[in-house]
Amino acid sequence: MSSIVQNPSLSKISNLFALIKEAIAGSRQDFTAISMDRAIILLAVPMVLEMAMESLFGIVDIFFVARLGADATATVGITEGMLVLVMAFAVGLSMGATAVVARRTGEHDKEGAAQAAVQAIFLGLAIAVLIFSFCLPLAPKLLALMGAGPEILRVGSLYSRIMMSSSGTILMLFLINGVFRGAGDAGVAMRVLWVANIINLCLDPCLIFGLGPFPKLGVTGAAVSTTIGRGIGFLFQIYLLWRGTERMQIARRHLRLYFDVMRNIIKIAGNGVLQFLIATASWMLMVRMVQSFGSAATAGYTLAIRIVIFSILPSWGLSTAAATLVGQNLGAKQPERAEQAVWRAGFFNMISWVRCRWSSWLWRRN
Repeated sequence: MSSIVQNPSLSKISNLFALIKEAIAGSRQDFTAISMDRAIILLAVPMVLEMAMESLFGIVDIFFVARLGADATATVGITEGMLVLVMAFAVGLSMGATAVVARRTGEHDKEGAAQAAVQAIFLGLAIAVLIFSFCLPLAPKLLALMGAGPEILRVGSLYSRIMMSSSGTILMLFLINGVFRGAGDAGVAMRVLWVANIINLCLDPCLIFGLGPFPKLGVTGAAVSTTIGRGIGFLFQIYLLWRGTERMQIARRHLRLYFDVMRNIIKIAGNGVLQFLIATASWMLMVRMVQSFGSAATAGYTLAIRIVIFSILPSWGLSTAAATLVGQNLGAKQPERAEQAVWRAGFFNMISWVRCRWSSWLWRRN
């Protein structure tokens, strides 16, 4: 009988695909015990896909809105330029929630992880209410301060009002997904944004162009569909938390204020918010400068920035994977593995960057 020798390369590729499949389905492994490379892949893959889903909101909107003209596209770009301030709070708070929940998860303290999750949600809801109260009456004035001319204000005031006043849903999506990521449920966080994006993808053309029984709302339809998609995604998150996952269980006894836990989250989140405010403030200033060249320039900038965002998704995924692994391994009293997680994630990010640069060079050369 002839023996069949398995090709080592094919075996590695098969193992990699199996690992990616496990990551998307949601791994049940203990990330403080398995190999570091395996843990990073299991966490980073769904996180990259999650961030891709969040970026897809803007891509879908701009894909359909671009057919309405430069003023409508510029409206989306200017409003997104203001929403980055909300994103700074969203990312900062999610960092704090991820860190605390991951630490409790590493300690195998499910009660503490649930308490931290609820306190983070309370914080997020309070900020979301403040955002709504501020932006609902002032959104059109903020649009004008960003350099929007009379035509953009005529076309996009209602769009800006809806997007800005409902932007608390962005914060809550990031925040609760940060809770899931900290607990190691990266696959759950990814599926939440899948649901939200599918709803947005279906509603966008219907409400923008008035397909079938839907009213024709123009650029305002993009705001309505995005808000509905994100709102349903948020409700889906609450349902998953209340039903419970294998790694996160929330009960009625957790629905009370724990000020010590809340202060701990704020302490960690504060640094994250300030860090991202610096970056997002420069982004907002850039949008304001580009708008001075007219709607066409702003529309082009809006389209280009969507492409740039997709190029940095692997870095976001790897950084959030590293954050989860650092928190869980510190909680498990394994600081050496926590340090290793940072170095290995950085190494994978470097490889991703080199490959991106190499592909870009080949594309320009050809």
